[in-house]
Parts: sequence; C-alpha cells; structure tokens
Amino acid sequence: MKLAEGATVIGRSVTIQGDVTGKEDVYVDGVVEGTIALPESRLTVGPNAQVRAEVKAREVVIHGYVEGNVRALGRIELRETAVVKGDLIAERLSIEENASMEGQVELVEPAQPEPAKAEPVKTASAQPADGTQEPTAGLFQP
Repeated sequence: MKLAEGATVIGRSVTIQGDVTGKEDVYVDGVVEGTIALPESRLTVGPNAQVRAEVKAREVVIHGYVEGNVRALGRIELRETAVVKGDLIAERLSIEENASMEGQVELVEPAQPEPAKAEPVKTASAQPADGTQEPTAGLFQP
C-alpha cells in the first residue's frame, strides 16, 4: 500500500483521543477515538487501525476496523480486510470481496454548484415627465 507523498501518518503505537482535523491526507494505523474531519483530503485507515470515530473526508479508504459513521464527499473504498460498523454516506462506494460492513449505505448525488440567481429585469416606461401617456404608434418610423 503506497502512501501519498506528504501524508500524515498515525502509526501503530499511537493512540489519539479527540478530534483530528486537517487539510492534508492522513494515514491511520493506530487508534483514534473521537472525530476525524478532513473535508479536502483522503483518509486511509490501515490494516492495523482501530478507529472509533465519526469520519468526514473527501475520500476514505478502509483496510482496518472502523466503528462510527463514515461520510465522504467523493468515494468510500472498503478493502478486503475492512470491518466497518456504522453508516456509509458517499457519492460512490467500492467494496472488495471479504470486506465486512454492518450499517446502512446512502449514495448521494454529486454536489452541484448552485446556479446564480438572476436579478429581476427592470423595465423602463416611456412616459412624459408630466405623466400623460403618449401613443407608441409610429415610434420606430423614420
């Protein structure tokens, strides 16, 4: 398993209790209890990891154990050795043979940018300053 260059590694002997947040990819092979929030990054849960957390990331790849709901803006991958106890919410989901999952799956539509709201068009009326109406016939005649 190749790590992304510059990824933060939480090794086998490391235990974290609390919140993990950041803007770079994270590889967990230790114990994390709490929340993991990486909205712009990929979280990889290694084969030795024990994660008991609510997880939100751009992408999530799971090789180890995760207890808690997992939400990805893109995709979630459950690899062969993955064990997940919680709900999965993502645009795409990939599950390898022998992976284990206990919970619900919700596949959501890709986030669409909101269309720009058009400003109402103001129409001008051709009225003389004295408030009387002039006939419009012949306006465009030379």
